[in-house]
Amino acid sequence: MKITYFINQYPQVSHTFIRREILALEEQGFNIQRIALRGWNADIADETDKDERAKTQYILVSGLLALLPYVFRQLLITPLLFVKALITALRMSRMSERNLIYHIIYLFEACKVASLCRGFNSQHIHAHFGTNSTEVALLAHLLSNIPYSFTVHGPEEFDKPLGLHLKEKVEHAKFVVAISSYGRAQLYRWAEYKDWHKIKIVHCGLDGSFLQGELDQPPVNKIRQLLCIGRLCEQKGQLLLLKSLRKVIDSGENVTLILAGDGEMRHAIETFINKNNLQNHVQITGWISSKQVKQLLMNSDAMILPSFAEGLPVAIMEAMAIGTPVLTTYIAGIPELIINDKNGILFPAGDIDATKKAMVGFLSKSKDELELMRQQAYQSVERHHNIDTEAAKLACYFKEGV
Repeated sequence: MKITYFINQYPQVSHTFIRREILALEEQGFNIQRIALRGWNADIADETDKDERAKTQYILVSGLLALLPYVFRQLLITPLLFVKALITALRMSRMSERNLIYHIIYLFEACKVASLCRGFNSQHIHAHFGTNSTEVALLAHLLSNIPYSFTVHGPEEFDKPLGLHLKEKVEHAKFVVAISSYGRAQLYRWAEYKDWHKIKIVHCGLDGSFLQGELDQPPVNKIRQLLCIGRLCEQKGQLLLLKSLRKVIDSGENVTLILAGDGEMRHAIETFINKNNLQNHVQITGWISSKQVKQLLMNSDAMILPSFAEGLPVAIMEAMAIGTPVLTTYIAGIPELIINDKNGILFPAGDIDATKKAMVGFLSKSKDELELMRQQAYQSVERHHNIDTEAAKLACYFKEGV
């Protein structure tokens, strides 16, 4: 079966879960066409991502003007379908944060996507994230009559469901994937009841590079090391984490924190570090490869994620799979995977004292308590987030949707 994957930017360090899904589907006999808007010139270090980039067709690699021949050809060949897609694009512009011109551009992009899909003889189009990439996939579906589906991750889609026209996107789709029960429930809120049956759960998954069947020995660090992975932005909560860290250190604990990532709040975070004398306790890595992230996880005593908003972070699964205990917040789909004080530690989001308490509680655990937590964490992620199992679920939905 020939499936087209359409993604806004691919490959990308933070989107390794999409790569795993594609490769697992190919292992199960699917022929996958990769199409992305951008990513041909991305700075990537991972060799597998470099291979994926060579397999990907890019919509904007030659600029917007290069899309015009695809638009004229589509208008000439299927004028009625083009008008239908144009009307939908106009509707999508209502209540959207982006003005009409963006949605016309999405239609132009969809003309090239539809052309590439027809050339591939694609039987189904699948998009990740219910944002502009899904709008382009929807318009390509209308232009080509090839069925489409999409995966919703959150939290962005649930922040502005009306502006993103989630209801209309679900209505046109053959099926819609949520990555957690929480995500499915949020889609139920915005979809028509008659479309609820379309909403499926397929978890993000890990492959054999993480699920190896046994755990390595934990690191032996003289000073306990915590790792926080993610974009340096408001919703990830790093500033509050630093405030909690200052309190932990003031209480007499000796601990270091690595912030793996980069983003718009880096200057504010660096300023806080300098003003609060945390230079010897905090390191910011900037963007690093997935291989480097994995090595940091293996070298750290725990991963901490103080987010205010998430879907169900893949970084949590990766940490659990290699035996790194996870401290994170009671939000979104996270409690579906982590049970507090069993296979990880949960604390309320946005609470500096609760974050401090979680860190101090972790630091006080015995070696035996931590080993039990590590083993239970691995079992949980192996049971619920094996990419081969999850890709097999998705494969069934693709076959049913043709």
